[in-house]
Amino acid sequence: MRKIFLFFLVIAALPCFAQNSNMSSSQKRSQERREKKKEKVDSLISQEEEGIINYRKQTDFGAKLVSDGYGIFMDIGRAKSVKRSLLYQLEIGERKSAREIKQSNTNDPSSSPFILGKENFFYYTKLGVQEQFLLANKANKNGVNITCNIGGGLSFAILRPYEYEVLTADGSSKFVQLNTILSDTTIQGLLGGPTLSQGWEDLSLVPGVYGKAAVRFDYGHYTKTVTALEIGISAEYYTKNIPILYAVAPQQSFISVYAAIIFGWRRKK
Repeated sequence: MRKIFLFFLVIAALPCFAQNSNMSSSQKRSQERREKKKEKVDSLISQEEEGIINYRKQTDFGAKLVSDGYGIFMDIGRAKSVKRSLLYQLEIGERKSAREIKQSNTNDPSSSPFILGKENFFYYTKLGVQEQFLLANKANKNGVNITCNIGGGLSFAILRPYEYEVLTADGSSKFVQLNTILSDTTIQGLLGGPTLSQGWEDLSLVPGVYGKAAVRFDYGHYTKTVTALEIGISAEYYTKNIPILYAVAPQQSFISVYAAIIFGWRRKK
């Protein structure tokens, strides 16, 4: 009887021993992976200290909040040395007036909201080059690179007329621009603002230039993936005044500050 009891006890204990063995094996493999990763990072740090470029190419995508708008951008980078890179940048976004106030037609909740006095949507496209200089870095597996980015290039303002839905004398509705509302005495009332389809047939382009300066915090510098935060200032100048809001004098120059979050990847060649 005792032998039978010991037999079943051993059988019942086998899964526990197997599980412990598997856990031990899993922990061992995890430890080995950590050690290999640490060895790789140590090797990259050592090479960088010797002036060897670990990742020569970099592609980034980012989104930014600007003091007077928002934007998205793409960077293509080429390392010139351990402490210097060249970035080619494409950016698109929208700029707004700080005095814009969105309103709704309380008599018709189904109508589009509008911004009273708005003349144009102001979109922009920037094509430029910037130098990236290393300021400081933290040499560990999550190494943080702090760089200074300075550059500039061409900026194109794309103006899309802001159209209002108005009530005419015959009781019908139509979309018109602000200058028509101010001059046409047959307009009986304002119904709402533009939909996504209005204004595209009357786009106008205003060329200009821009410059920027920023500080970028690049986390995980010794990994292939890019995760960074950038804070900077940008200035733009256009060949003619940009009218955005009727109550605000049109201007040619714009200065703004921004914060951006960036993701991407690095390549050795």
